[in-house]
Amino acid sequence: MKPATHRDKGEQAEQLACHYLQARGLRLTQRNYHCRLGEIDLIMEDRESLVFIEVRYRRKGRFGDAIDSITPAKQARLIAAAQHYLQRTGGAQNKPCRFDVVGITSEKGADNIMWLRDAFRVES
Repeated sequence: MKPATHRDKGEQAEQLACHYLQARGLRLTQRNYHCRLGEIDLIMEDRESLVFIEVRYRRKGRFGDAIDSITPAKQARLIAAAQHYLQRTGGAQNKPCRFDVVGITSEKGADNIMWLRDAFRVES
């Protein structure tokens, strides 16, 4: 059996994050939305809001939390991809939108999940 690749671990982290958020009432709309501007790991609905979610995984927390790895450049790519998604889907019925980050740190066989709602905003 081959060891898990970085991509495999990322997919497992996204699956874990999706289940975690669904258990808290969010509904999955789309997974792994890709466009030329970027990628969004999860798109979910939280009551009346559309939520664009970035999932970050780190094996150990000694180099900072997974959430700390969301740079301004990454935020810009997420915003651009979200705008593309909204244009493609007709504005998602004019729902309010937000950007959340789920950070998963795995250490000593245990996963620590941190959900940061409204992690960053679009500058107008």
